[in-house]
Amino acid sequence: MQRFNRNIALMAIWIPDLDGRTGPKYLQIVAAMAEDIASGKLAAGARLPPHRELAYRLAVSANTTARAYAEAVRRALLRGEVGRGTFVRSPDGRKDGETANSLHRTRSGPIDLSRNLPLQGFAEPHVRRVVEEIAHGSRLPALLDYQADDDLAFHIRAGQAWLDHCGVSAGPDEIVATAGGQHAVLCTLMAVLQPGDLLLTEALTYMPVRAMAARLGLHAASVAMDREGAIPEAFEDLCRHAHPKAFYLTPTLQAPTTVTLSHERRRAIADIAGRHGVILIEDDVFGPLKADRPAPLATHAPDHTVYVTSLSKTVAPGLRVGFARAAEHLLPGLRHAVNVSVWMTPPLTLEIAARLIVDGTAAELAARQRQVAEQRQALARALLGDSGLVSDPHGLHVWMPLPEGWRADAFRARCAQYGVLVSEARSFAAEAAGAPDAVRICLSHEIDEARLQKGLRKIAQLLHDKTGNYELGL
Repeated sequence: MQRFNRNIALMAIWIPDLDGRTGPKYLQIVAAMAEDIASGKLAAGARLPPHRELAYRLAVSANTTARAYAEAVRRALLRGEVGRGTFVRSPDGRKDGETANSLHRTRSGPIDLSRNLPLQGFAEPHVRRVVEEIAHGSRLPALLDYQADDDLAFHIRAGQAWLDHCGVSAGPDEIVATAGGQHAVLCTLMAVLQPGDLLLTEALTYMPVRAMAARLGLHAASVAMDREGAIPEAFEDLCRHAHPKAFYLTPTLQAPTTVTLSHERRRAIADIAGRHGVILIEDDVFGPLKADRPAPLATHAPDHTVYVTSLSKTVAPGLRVGFARAAEHLLPGLRHAVNVSVWMTPPLTLEIAARLIVDGTAAELAARQRQVAEQRQALARALLGDSGLVSDPHGLHVWMPLPEGWRADAFRARCAQYGVLVSEARSFAAEAAGAPDAVRICLSHEIDEARLQKGLRKIAQLLHDKTGNYELGL
């Protein structure tokens, strides 16, 4: 019975997949561990088996697994606790039971440069005004009830106006209102793909989309990128050999790299998608921040592009209203997905957003965000220097490839020790093993600019502090 129980325990422990890997065995184990952490298979706080038990399971020496664990600790993947064991380290370096970084903005504690949200506060007086108008108007009873199609006319007209502000023309029958941009993307995946279909994303992408794909039973693959964004030739090669159904991408102020696709690449990608029958899912939530961007993909390929925009990245983060524009043959599936997921986009929230759009306030608030983004981008360049820093004057974040000798996981962990939270490239990588050594630094989550300056100065100090270098250990 004792041996039987031991076998059951071994079956339940984490076992790295080493098939096809090369190099020293202990580094193969570390690489597999990093990939499983990035994919969520190994969650923060998960307890790993004792290294001798893992060695037994892998049929390697205990010295090999001990070296692997030591290397993983050095890379800030794991943490060891005397008498308790070895655990997966949380992204911000905190221990179990400690408060992790959240969406809440505070003026104390760690300086959070990991959240890509717009500044709050600009919209408050305008939303307060609109809410008071609704409260004293005649539409409130209808907004508290279920909505029929006729009730949505004002909201759809507002959606048309916002899409026009984003550079996309749309008829009222081509628009679906959603509970934010993320909801619009989820509904699009539900509408245009079936379980087993192949979804493409950029090699570095908005990772909730990969999680959505997994939940919906979709296969996923990534399109290679260079300094100018997604590579059209790589997209076409996948179209020829893998036959994808859809390609999700963020052509403007791409998260995390800040890249905005050129007019030429947009035309090429639209042409490739048309020839191979691939649906483009264009996430343009940052589009209104960049007035000089090329025309959206949807203008080049209106029949096979679902264009997604929202107000949460440019007007107010808590105003969860989005709009999806699609061709007629895609609209029934989109509307059904909204019905299945939330039945209807909350009418009261839609009314607030629609009034802000129609009276011009939403566009003014987006312009205000753009102005602050320019100021904070200038601050980041001044404190971090231009060497290697990838940024856009109108974006809310910067992308920082690290100097030689720094690993992104170690740099992120060192930043956390200094009280600054950043995101490493692996958090966005479709394939963790190929993630570059780089970090994303967000500039708008912190309310207090003095805290932002302090955080950027600490990062700059780390970059020049050779005692913090990964090669010298953590």
